[in-house]
Amino acid sequence: MKIYLELAHSKLMKNISIIYIGSFCLILSLLSFLNIIYSYYFNLYLNIDAYIYTLLISLFIGLIILFKKKNEFKISIYHKIITVLLGYLFLPILIALPYYLSIYNISFLDCYFEAISGFTSTGFSIFNNIKHLDQSLIIWRSTSQWVGGIYFLFSIILLIDIFDTTIKKSFTEFISFNFLETLKQYFKILIIYTLLTLLIFLILSLINLRVFDSFNLSMTLISSGGFLPFNNLSIVLNSNIKEVIFSLLMLISFFSIFLSYNLIFLKNRNLNFFQEDLYLLIYFISLILVFFSFLNFEYDLSLLFFSLSSSVSNIGFSLENSPKNLSFIFLILVIIGGSFFSTSSGIRFIKLYVLFKFSLNNLISHVKPKNVSINKQLFSEISFDKLIINKYFLSVVIFIISLLFLSSFLTFFGISFENSFKISVLTLMNTVNSTMYGVEDFDFQKLQFIIKYFLIIFMIIGRVELLTILIIMKKFLFKN
Repeated sequence: MKIYLELAHSKLMKNISIIYIGSFCLILSLLSFLNIIYSYYFNLYLNIDAYIYTLLISLFIGLIILFKKKNEFKISIYHKIITVLLGYLFLPILIALPYYLSIYNISFLDCYFEAISGFTSTGFSIFNNIKHLDQSLIIWRSTSQWVGGIYFLFSIILLIDIFDTTIKKSFTEFISFNFLETLKQYFKILIIYTLLTLLIFLILSLINLRVFDSFNLSMTLISSGGFLPFNNLSIVLNSNIKEVIFSLLMLISFFSIFLSYNLIFLKNRNLNFFQEDLYLLIYFISLILVFFSFLNFEYDLSLLFFSLSSSVSNIGFSLENSPKNLSFIFLILVIIGGSFFSTSSGIRFIKLYVLFKFSLNNLISHVKPKNVSINKQLFSEISFDKLIINKYFLSVVIFIISLLFLSSFLTFFGISFENSFKISVLTLMNTVNSTMYGVEDFDFQKLQFIIKYFLIIFMIIGRVELLTILIIMKKFLFKN
């Protein structure tokens, strides 16, 4: 019986990539069905045909993929990476259908751009006035972010083998997953993700936001997305207490999604499971102290707290009076990012911390050669070796190369250097453009088609682990 189960696990693991894409097609078909019900219930018939077509197409493709006879082959890390990348390219095509089939006469490239922006939780939009959109389409924009957040978290599990054991131990005791353990982790993520979404929705409703706005914003916040159900966030966050509560809710996507689960259900309180979140808490408290002490020029504590929370979580929302003079510092915080196992993007604080400590130890060893420095992480017995350091360093190098290339490309096509640099950072970090970064008026709809294609590519690059790009390059460029 045990041998039979192991063979079944092996066979299922070989087909997990196909199941992965097909399952998300079915999820999109379910969301289309919910939008149809919503449209019928509130008599919103303008775009209902678009969701019917999306339902039928996504359901048909999902069933075909899931029930098609699979080829027996051993799935490698390359197949898994390609599967994740194909999902980021293909699934937004289905998400783009309601935009394309709507009454707004939008080109397919713009529809695909909007879909990619939502699915990668970036928030760049071709719509300049959200008030003109049908409510069902606003919900569709928000759900595209919600699905994208789940896809991103599931992708980390699928690609767990490329990450070092230090990061793995922050959320699992397993070095690698068989099919059943992978399925268990997927189910756990889905439950936690859904419950956190409901919690955010309830809290937003309690501070007197409209149910419609609370529903859309809850899906945006949990996914670190950038889509709003209205044009101006300051309209609904009209008091200091609302700003503070909203800021705290943004921090949910800054910390690990497993934090709440581990706090409640973890029996053996192993510090490894809280290690990264502890670093992030110290990091964020330090930021608050520095900003409140030295950079609080407007003496508006709630506004500064909001801006900090928005930047570190890679959401990017800003209010009307957000401090524009600190835009460069906020961009740095966006680049640093949050927890490894969260829906936020960024290089990741844990990587930069490890690189900094390793560099500091090397400098000390040159100054005091007799001292023996141990590269051990704070609050942990786990030490990091040079292989881990090399991985982290390469991630930073890939980010810098991508940033220089994209900003140079945008500058070549007539966009000012300042805007090119800012948009490039926000693209790679999947963060929405806003007043806080000085690019709130950037018009994506009027961009040339080639610029939109490049932004689409780099939004995807920013969403996948940068190390995966290097692995793919090594596979196809250095075959020996």
